[in-house]
Amino acid sequence: MKEMCVNDKSYEIIKLLGHGKGGYSYLVTDGVKQYVLKQIHHEPCDYYQFGNKMESEINDYGRLKKIGIPMPELLEADIENERILKEYIEGDTIFDYVLRNEVKQVFGEQMKEMCARLYAENTNIDYFPTNFVVQEDKLYYIDYECNDYMEEWNFENWGIKYWSQTKEFLDYIKTRE
Repeated sequence: MKEMCVNDKSYEIIKLLGHGKGGYSYLVTDGVKQYVLKQIHHEPCDYYQFGNKMESEINDYGRLKKIGIPMPELLEADIENERILKEYIEGDTIFDYVLRNEVKQVFGEQMKEMCARLYAENTNIDYFPTNFVVQEDKLYYIDYECNDYMEEWNFENWGIKYWSQTKEFLDYIKTRE
């Protein structure tokens, strides 16, 4: 049984949820509740430049919370160990829905509402479908990454390419096999 600590409190690792540009996300428990623990990594990323990842996570969370984006609550930040503990939102990702060809119209409507808020605040998020979880038909952005708005990287020009079984999505699937 492997454990990780956040601010000297131990959490049992249940499973690895995913590995992204900035870190590894694990489903963990304190024996009562489940959480997501993100361990920041410093692996090279040839298409994205990072500054201080912990500072970015905390600042981006605050920025998105102010904008009103539905997302898991940031519960703890362990600066020394570069770990973040956040609320666990159980559900399938949009990626799972795309794989099953079951994306509902309501998800697109919620994304349009999110984009209206984001764009009004000169902000983009990472629209890749693994970053969105659906719980009871409500869409949550489970990553905290955000950047200043650039039309090239908005939902309509980039993200939408991965929200259905497009050539881009299917090519991405092939790279994972």
